[in-house]
Amino acid sequence: MLYYSASKQGVPLRPDAVSVRPGHPRPFGAQALDGGVNFAVFSRNALAMTLCLYDSPEDGEAMMEIRLDPHQNRTGDIWHVLVEGLKPGALYLYRAEGPFLPERGFRFNPNKVLLDPYAKALTGEFTWDLSRARAYIPDRPEADLSFSEEDDAAYVPKCVVVDDEFDWEGDRPLNYPLRHCVIYEAHVRGLTAHPSSGVENPGTYRGVIESIPRLKSLGITSLELLPVQEFDSLDNPRKNPRTGERLRQYWGYNTLAFFAPKSTYASSRIRGAQVAEFKEMVKALHRSGIEVILDVVFNHTGEGNELGPTVSFRGLDNSIWYILDEDPRYYKNFSGCGNTLNCNHPVVRNFILDCLHYWVVEMHVDGFRFDLGSILGRDSKGRLLENPPVIEQIAEDPILRQTKIIAEAWDAGGAYQVGSFPGGRWAEWNDRFRDDVRKFWRGDHHEVRNFCTRITGSSDLYLRDGRKPFHSINYITSHDGFTLHDLVTYERKRNLDNGEGEADGHDANFSCGYGVDGPTEDPGIRSVRARQARNFLATLLLSIGTPMLLAGDEFLRTQGGNNNAYCQDNPVSWIDWSLADENRDLVRFVRELIAFRMRHPAFRRPEFFTGKDANYNAIPDISWYDPSGKAPDWARIDRVIAARIDGSRADIVADRDDNDFFLMFNASESAVRFRICPPPPDTRWHAAVDTSRPSPEDIREPGTEPVLSPQDECLLAPRSLVLLLARDPAALS
Repeated sequence: MLYYSASKQGVPLRPDAVSVRPGHPRPFGAQALDGGVNFAVFSRNALAMTLCLYDSPEDGEAMMEIRLDPHQNRTGDIWHVLVEGLKPGALYLYRAEGPFLPERGFRFNPNKVLLDPYAKALTGEFTWDLSRARAYIPDRPEADLSFSEEDDAAYVPKCVVVDDEFDWEGDRPLNYPLRHCVIYEAHVRGLTAHPSSGVENPGTYRGVIESIPRLKSLGITSLELLPVQEFDSLDNPRKNPRTGERLRQYWGYNTLAFFAPKSTYASSRIRGAQVAEFKEMVKALHRSGIEVILDVVFNHTGEGNELGPTVSFRGLDNSIWYILDEDPRYYKNFSGCGNTLNCNHPVVRNFILDCLHYWVVEMHVDGFRFDLGSILGRDSKGRLLENPPVIEQIAEDPILRQTKIIAEAWDAGGAYQVGSFPGGRWAEWNDRFRDDVRKFWRGDHHEVRNFCTRITGSSDLYLRDGRKPFHSINYITSHDGFTLHDLVTYERKRNLDNGEGEADGHDANFSCGYGVDGPTEDPGIRSVRARQARNFLATLLLSIGTPMLLAGDEFLRTQGGNNNAYCQDNPVSWIDWSLADENRDLVRFVRELIAFRMRHPAFRRPEFFTGKDANYNAIPDISWYDPSGKAPDWARIDRVIAARIDGSRADIVADRDDNDFFLMFNASESAVRFRICPPPPDTRWHAAVDTSRPSPEDIREPGTEPVLSPQDECLLAPRSLVLLLARDPAALS
């Protein structure tokens, strides 16, 4: 029997209660209507299409197969049918018949059931085995040129018909301006899977809801989630060489169903519950003033290379969806994951826009981070386009106009477009900020000029094409690489447990252990590491641009030196919240830094510094100094620098005056005395931040900042940062 309720255990529907009508070609996917469900799927080169309806996720045999009539059920390249009597909760897949000619780019095989590219939910109640979905016979010498007659329906997930009805209670995307945002990058499962999270629903969307008080307390504005679109958690064949444990696909950068939230992140096992729970999470986050940004992976799919499974796109129209090699048996691999989506084909372009519209309109998300975004700029041959249609269309789309769009502006095929990503209003993950700030605080020589450029918004990257400082997403760490703790602890990666013989992960980490490579009990080394962590965090949150924190860095979460934990669905990747208590002083430091940034518009300025005076007080918007108080010799200054920021509203382009500020950075191993210019009339310099001091003296609460004495100089401890603000000693900042 067929069950169709997403709220109860289900109401049976007899096959004889179902009737079939021609249906409509739009919208794509399965659309629940009064009295039935309309199905529509694209395939240009299929010769026949069958809709398969199932009773349960494990079924290998369909309850009903509806073979579509190409005269009645096809409009152009769209196959469609209306099934009256069907309701939300129904399970379905497709079978597509057509030429199986891999050497010509065609890979139709009706023995392999196919996911609907527009499916809004997949079944998650059983273990997938996509090795059965290969359209060829693996042990045959001709490999992918052979033809498999094995039916795989019992081993793959089924699509779920979803009812879009949901009581949003007036919720809308928050759409904060980027310059007012502090982004927090996290993994839905990893945020609460660790027992220390203490939540009732660990590793789920509801677990995220239970975590809101922690996020709110920290002060972040925007939660950026690693991929939540459906992927196969078991597509990694490797084992941990140390434990023998099967490794997994943890991060999720191997999407199979772009409209469907991950089913195993739902706490309920009721069909389609993941859609409602995702919406509940978004609504709860919005109610608490926190945006939701999704990491999306439109550069490839989880079908892999020519030896991968035929799960959806490959079996529906391989030569349309993918960029094929000159020998069309093979795929261009600009993603490093076996295939590359043909993003600028009109059909694929419309699919991407439809998908983004769905997540904004139906799921209320506030923005997207596009993994390996440079692939969006490649044509059907893999060449980079000067004005890629899909990138411009996303930027100019009227529905997405207030939606954040953030590019990872490179790919695995050699493209690197940081500072030159096309399309106008795109923000970018700025890896130049990450690397240059790391090198400066490590104590590398001749990095001052680069460091100063990064902390002032990277004008060398974003000014020339009319973008603003906030288009630079500044970060020190992200999911991809060392955590902050590991950045100041390890000098080389420790990726053996990933099963790739240490060949994976970046080697150029610009990290340092400060005397020991790895953990140590030496109190001197531990003190330096803690100070360096504060230096990195203070630099990030006091820089011009949009800061992004990696979840757990506020209390020094570690991955044991693993800088590519994509396969570690275990405590290596899960956030250990007990560290928040152990490192409560650092949590306070980060919380106060975020609050400081939000109080002071000078650090959220919308325009680049000019070095000129905009309000006629004879003080430029920014002035640079060496320790002697003179203008720096940029060719010679090394590991030290100071800057004065004029806080007048004209200079910071704000609606009110801010304080003036004096920042000093000492990345050397020796104490350095800085000469300080006079503060504005009727004010005195007060020490707001000093990373060399213990808590709570490392950052002072507003109004408690001590007056600097003497006013004209300050001795900076080795490897430290000091921030002064100017105010009337009798007034609050």
